[in-house]
Amino acid sequence: MLAVCFMLSIVLGANHTGFAAAIQSFIHYDASSTEQVIIQTTRLPRAIVAMLVGANLAVSGALMQALTRNPLASPGIFGINAGAVFFVVLALALFHITTLTSMIWIAFAGAAVAALTVYALGSMGRDGLTPLKIVLSGAAMTAFFSSFTHGMLVLNETRLQDVLFWMAGSVAGRDLDMLAPVLPYMLLAGVMALLLARPVNLLASGEEVAKGLGQRTMLVKLAAALAIVLLAGSSVAVAGAIGFVGLVIPHIARFLVGADYRWVIPFSAILGAVLLLLADLAARFVIMPAEVPIGVMTALVGAPFFIYMARKGLRSKGGTA
Repeated sequence: MLAVCFMLSIVLGANHTGFAAAIQSFIHYDASSTEQVIIQTTRLPRAIVAMLVGANLAVSGALMQALTRNPLASPGIFGINAGAVFFVVLALALFHITTLTSMIWIAFAGAAVAALTVYALGSMGRDGLTPLKIVLSGAAMTAFFSSFTHGMLVLNETRLQDVLFWMAGSVAGRDLDMLAPVLPYMLLAGVMALLLARPVNLLASGEEVAKGLGQRTMLVKLAAALAIVLLAGSSVAVAGAIGFVGLVIPHIARFLVGADYRWVIPFSAILGAVLLLLADLAARFVIMPAEVPIGVMTALVGAPFFIYMARKGLRSKGGTA
């Protein structure tokens, strides 16, 4: 807890004097101090949003990798983020829907449609669902939703500035009032993920093994899919499309604690929160006084990792890369 508070103080304070003000804002809050007011009303809510979104994306990635037994699975790679963003942009550009409550349900709907479509496409054929087919299906749906999103922006350039935030991903300007409508869904999905840890352990060892031990695998898959949609959809509704967190963090968590999802899921949540908090900090300082979208910072880490995992997968199957 002390370590988390220390890191938060560093993130909330932009420099040496800001660091001192961050500490003071928690110990002795002074409403007359401009720095402390900024920390409490702007930086702290932004840090909380970043941590919750990072935790959501990491846990959803861990569940997806367990569910598909595919190390490349994540909401960004499998088109779930792209589907949620497409629906949000559609609502903004064509129907002029701007209320956050409406956006939440629209983002959830987009995430659900994308997840179901990818699963259906990946299950086609005699072999059924395979890791390679579901990755290709996810890549195809990501390209499909992204193309239609950009097409809408070309046809309606007046809405371009309104939707750039959703496409690049950012926690800038996010406050606790915007977080409040999605917080119940985040908490519900987080509890579901923790409760699913033991059944997911069995499912990750193979569907036949899980069925042999009496598990109702379809029920577990549906519950896990619902948790993934809630986690990814709520994250997009608050912060837009932030990629690669759900890909990278579960691998780091498994490296640290092993393959037991009773440990992987909570560690993924903690590490995802830390990663996005640090990515937001870096995004604020790279091109000061301007700011880089946080999705760009996570891509700088995630894209090389994705290439590494893809090459490793090809080599393990005897291919070349």
